[in-house]
Amino acid sequence: MSNGIVFSNHAKEMLKERNISEVYVFRAIEEYDRIHIGDDGNTHCFKSIIENDKRVLHVIINKNVNPNKIVTLFYDRKAGRNI
Repeated sequence: MSNGIVFSNHAKEMLKERNISEVYVFRAIEEYDRIHIGDDGNTHCFKSIIENDKRVLHVIINKNVNPNKIVTLFYDRKAGRNI
């Protein structure tokens, strides 16, 4: 946990399965290139990760709960065109 944000069980699994560093996740949240609030109220943060061939990390956070919860995360092939 960092900055009052926790990982859902699903997000923890995705970290391992997709071999994504927590450092990249928090970079996406704190230094995002683009942010979007979804229809469901979740916050979508997008960050180009230089160390990973500039792939765009997409982190979805539920900020309607306390502590805020990272719902899921993945490298988003489609988002790269919009960063």
